[in-house]
Amino acid sequence: MGESVEAALIRARADMPTRRARVAGWLGEMVARQTDRWRLWAPVAFGAGCASYFAVKTEPPLWPLLLLALVATGAWGVARLMHARRGVTLALMLVACAALGLAAAKGRTMRVAAPIAPSSDGPVRIEGWVVDVDPPGERGMRVVIAPVRIEGLAPEATPLRLRATVRGEAPAPGTPIRLFAILNPPPGPASPGGYDFARGAFFEGMGGTAFALSDTREADLAPPPWGLRLMMAVNATRFDLARRIVERLGSRSGGVAAAMTTGHEAWIGAEDEQAMRDSGLAHILSISGLHMAIVGGFVFFLVRLGVAAWPWLALRAPGKKIAATAGLVAVGVYLIVSGAPPPAERAAITAAIAFVAVLLDREAISMHALAVAAFVVLALQPEAVVTPGFQMSFAATAALIALVEAWPKTPREIHAPWPIVAVQRLGRWIGAACLASLVAGLATGPFAMQHFNRTAVYGLFANLATSPVADFIMLPALALGAFLGPDGLGAPFMAVAGWGVDAMLAIGHWVANLPGAVRTVPSAPAAALPLAFVGVLFVCLWRGPLRWLGAPFAAAVLLWPRPPMPDVWINEAGTAAAYRDDRTAVVVRPGVQTFGVESWSRRRGLEPVDVDPAGWSCSRYACAPVDGGAPVALSWGKRALGDEALSALCASAPVVSVRAVAARLPPTCDGRLVLDGRDRGRGSVELWRVDDGWRARWSADVRGDRPWTRGS
Repeated sequence: MGESVEAALIRARADMPTRRARVAGWLGEMVARQTDRWRLWAPVAFGAGCASYFAVKTEPPLWPLLLLALVATGAWGVARLMHARRGVTLALMLVACAALGLAAAKGRTMRVAAPIAPSSDGPVRIEGWVVDVDPPGERGMRVVIAPVRIEGLAPEATPLRLRATVRGEAPAPGTPIRLFAILNPPPGPASPGGYDFARGAFFEGMGGTAFALSDTREADLAPPPWGLRLMMAVNATRFDLARRIVERLGSRSGGVAAAMTTGHEAWIGAEDEQAMRDSGLAHILSISGLHMAIVGGFVFFLVRLGVAAWPWLALRAPGKKIAATAGLVAVGVYLIVSGAPPPAERAAITAAIAFVAVLLDREAISMHALAVAAFVVLALQPEAVVTPGFQMSFAATAALIALVEAWPKTPREIHAPWPIVAVQRLGRWIGAACLASLVAGLATGPFAMQHFNRTAVYGLFANLATSPVADFIMLPALALGAFLGPDGLGAPFMAVAGWGVDAMLAIGHWVANLPGAVRTVPSAPAAALPLAFVGVLFVCLWRGPLRWLGAPFAAAVLLWPRPPMPDVWINEAGTAAAYRDDRTAVVVRPGVQTFGVESWSRRRGLEPVDVDPAGWSCSRYACAPVDGGAPVALSWGKRALGDEALSALCASAPVVSVRAVAARLPPTCDGRLVLDGRDRGRGSVELWRVDDGWRARWSADVRGDRPWTRGS
């Protein structure tokens, strides 16, 4: 007979301590494998402290943050001196790093604080120096100006930099100019909770925007300070190099090549730029980690090959360190040529640390090197932690290094025929390239969904097809062509780079035109993104099978339930509006504030469509729906409306947005939600229809009272 039930229960109870011991032993073994990995969480904690500073809605004072950092760091130091348990010192280390991150972010804000331009009621005269040429905007070419005089502003209230939209061709860097323009502070988020452009401008020293109403004229100004002269000279050289590349390769290929070499995107066509986005290749256009790695690695390879090919030098000098020094110089030169935008600076720091590791006989590509790079970047630019570029680049790099760590080491073949070896190596290379693209795409996916709300469905295939051309032909040829001169000795290399650009654009357009190439994904609530970031890092940093506990958290942006979509959106100036109709965003003023409308609609997972003119009655300064066909009526004129005009708007829709201040509301507006000029200081707004009327969410309520919000 079989074992009785009572005996089975007794045996199971007797085995339970053994099972618990085995599980505890296994968990202890998993924790023991992290001995040299705990320090990798220090920059994560530092970044969490930086992010916490930007998450609060009220500006914290400096002294409590300094005191907290001092106490936390001191407690950690005392615990180490007293040889406290590893768990205690680890917890105190993480707390200290988070406190230091808070203090570093506050200190950075105080260091970069500069005047912010007020909104001007009319055109003002601006005189200053053209520092650089920016990518064009919706209304034309844009330049960065170092203003010397602004009409109506005292010198101490004059911003350090302005971004100005000019008429016609952009003047070259180093040109003294005078223009009449509408002056405004940097714009806030296009929608509540969206990317805060004013915050980014604040840390770039950009104190305002200007829209020129007249042609740009040359001004007679006193010589600028030497630092500004040097900056303008470098930017003038960059702009001249970009222009020569465009002249050599033509506006289409040359525009893309100039963007990848100098950072100037003024010559990139709108169709090409859109195709690169839809195919998942847009990251190649902006100078970042990929470009720094290829340029630095290409120079490293060439120099090391040259040293090895000279036996006398190879026997007397450390070729690897010479090559690392050359790579370090190449990265620095490329950073200057690119104009040193924040993504390029971060990539240069990461590449520099890798080359310094070679000089110090350390492993160049490792999690510890990445942790040092993250620490350095965040210490210098704490604001980077809330930018998409930092989040995506470090998540992708961590995922790729984790892939290298987990990649099986295969023994080399001995005396195998070369065709077999060639096929095997080609297969391994293709497999590694596919897996690397897949892993990088998965790591950056949550951030692309949350920030850009677009998923390039065939991006993996586009990157696999483009990678050999970009990595081995196009970017190295561009580096050589730019170094030797686009119209001199570098002309043949520029021609090769042009063929590579044409091939990349052909792939991008073909992939972008495939059915279902792009999917729009609405943003998840704000809490989902940091959770996803921690999940991605846990998968990458933890050793052993327990790392996969982070996978559900890494997918938080994808899995988190979306809140109900708003019914109406109105921009911060009160000049544009849209309303939701099922899965579409109906644009009240087509062609006006296109960027804002598209940003809001993508963030909410809606497809923007132009309003049907047949259902609307529009004048020069107002639009109202006919027969209540839409929930919003809009008036964008600066002059106050009379009772009759305002009454007609209120009779047409339950929500009325008036740009000017309404002195009083006529009886027709009873029971209507009327937003006027007094609400403009609260930024853009989203409205939800509820039982007792409307629920509003303003940008100002989400942003809080911070140094970068006070001008907008």
